[in-house]
Amino acid sequence: MGMTMTQKILAKHAGLSEVKPGQLVEAKVDLVLGNDITAPVAITEFEKAGLTQIFDRDKIAIVLDHSTPCKDIKSAQLCAQAREFAKKHSITNFFDVGKVGIEHALLPEQGLTAPGEVIVGADSHTCTYGALGAFSTGIGSTDMAAAMATGSLWFKVPSAIKVTLKGKLPRYVGGKDIILHLIGLIGVDGALYQSLEFAGEGVAELSMDDRFTISNMAIEAGAKNGIFPVDYQTWTYLEGRVQRPWEGVEADADAEYTREVVIDLSELRPTVSLPHLPSNTRTVDQVAGTPVQQVVIGSCTNGRLKDLAEAAAILEGRTVHDGVRCIVIPATQQIYMDAMREGYIETFITAGCAVSTPTCGPCLGGHMGVLSNGERCVSTTNRNFVGRMGPTDSEIILANPAVAAAAAVSGEIVDPASLS
Repeated sequence: MGMTMTQKILAKHAGLSEVKPGQLVEAKVDLVLGNDITAPVAITEFEKAGLTQIFDRDKIAIVLDHSTPCKDIKSAQLCAQAREFAKKHSITNFFDVGKVGIEHALLPEQGLTAPGEVIVGADSHTCTYGALGAFSTGIGSTDMAAAMATGSLWFKVPSAIKVTLKGKLPRYVGGKDIILHLIGLIGVDGALYQSLEFAGEGVAELSMDDRFTISNMAIEAGAKNGIFPVDYQTWTYLEGRVQRPWEGVEADADAEYTREVVIDLSELRPTVSLPHLPSNTRTVDQVAGTPVQQVVIGSCTNGRLKDLAEAAAILEGRTVHDGVRCIVIPATQQIYMDAMREGYIETFITAGCAVSTPTCGPCLGGHMGVLSNGERCVSTTNRNFVGRMGPTDSEIILANPAVAAAAAVSGEIVDPASLS
């Protein structure tokens, strides 16, 4: 019986000729990731177990991105613990303030993720790297400790849902709209412990940034991972970034899927998720006129250069609406510099936006934009759960960068096309 992309990768890393859904395998990992919130827990467990050596200093990445620059004493203590561990074990890929970026944008940018690899991270959005044709998934901090010591983990092989994309993208529609539409169709548990495997001629319509956005939010449908086939765009992105050998995989023609979901890209509209679940989706015209007090443009989901370009195109020559705070967070230092060269940062500041150093910040209610009681935020982040960005009566509406920027200048949700 044929295998899916995910099953092929897990089989190879487990040293097996084939695997089947539900099978338990022990597989080698190519990269282990932690951040300033999850790595300290893993480090504590690592040392509590009496472990003294890591399996490979080049295959562990620690990224201080969630609450940095440190917002309080506790976050400073956690970062200090991570720094000490990274120094003690000579971890090659340690990223601190000034050289940091939001982990799921930074690692691909740095060439640390590649097709065919198994990548695990103590962060649920580690599934982002499936955009490159890797099997990447989130794990707990205890599993991170084990992986740092042994270089392998146990996995249950997931079954898969095939998501077939066809057609061409309309204006102001991108990766965020595709994944929100999909989550709206199948629900937040519609792909529970399954692989979302994307296919079809519509894949070629998607930029790498679109694919990162889609794979990033696979977990919001309950998926174990989201994965794209390797094509010309993947090759182009990897060129000059990844120096080591890599090998992409293709799903077999007779691979089995639990179901197929077909999405015609040409029929999509800019889509938002209303509080308090990513599956609570509406098209932008259905919620036009909803007032907002804050807009956040950034995160591991939509803080890349293409996202900033889309927002800047809306904000160019316009001013942020009175009563609205617009916060822009480039996802990495490189993206920040590229945005400066393109003039986007000047556009944001001239329009009245606050531009932050790279950080997860408000996405998890950490800092740089926490809401007050009853406030509503349009955000390009990935979760809109109760209390995610502030008090339990505050609200988050998920949207793409163009919709978010249009809300910033209008003071309410509008179709970005109406500002053209």
